[in-house]
Amino acid sequence: MKPRRHCRLHLWTASLAACAALLGCSPPPRAPAPTPTPTAPETRAVDPAAPVPVEARARNWDEYRLRAARRIVSANAQGVYLDRPPDVLLAIPVLAIDLNADGSVRRIEVLRYPGQARDTTQLAIEAVRRAAPFGSVAHLPQPWRLTETFLFRDDRRFKPRTLD
Repeated sequence: MKPRRHCRLHLWTASLAACAALLGCSPPPRAPAPTPTPTAPETRAVDPAAPVPVEARARNWDEYRLRAARRIVSANAQGVYLDRPPDVLLAIPVLAIDLNADGSVRRIEVLRYPGQARDTTQLAIEAVRRAAPFGSVAHLPQPWRLTETFLFRDDRRFKPRTLD
C-alpha cells in the first residue's frame, strides 16, 4: 500500500515547522562581553619590554628578578630581542649581580664565560650597569644577589633568560 500524498505533505510540513520552532526558540547571538579594564598592576598583561619603575616594590626574589630583567631590556632596547631564542646561540654568559640595599650594583661577578664570542660578557655587564639601580632590596632576605643568564644571538642581541 502506497502512502498518500496528503500524509507525506503533512509530515514534511510538520518537520519544517519543528525546525523553524527550534531555530526561533534559540536565543539571539550575544555580543562578546567587554573586557574589563584592569586597575591593579598584577592583573595587567605582562609585556617583557615594558619599563618597570624603580619605585615598584617586589614582594619576593622571583618578582624582583623578573622586574630587574625587564629593566635590563628597557634600558638596552637597541641590543635586545624578545622573540624565541634560536636553537643555536652565539654565547651564554652568566652574571651574578651583588646589590646594595638601594638596588644599585655593588659588584658583578662572571659565573660563566662563553666558549666563543667572549666580548658578549662585557656587553652583558654594560647592559646591567645601564639598567641599574633596580629598586630597593632592603625588605628582601640577604644575600642581595641576582643571577642572570644572557642568551646572545649571532647579531649580538641578547635576551635575559628570566624572560624566556
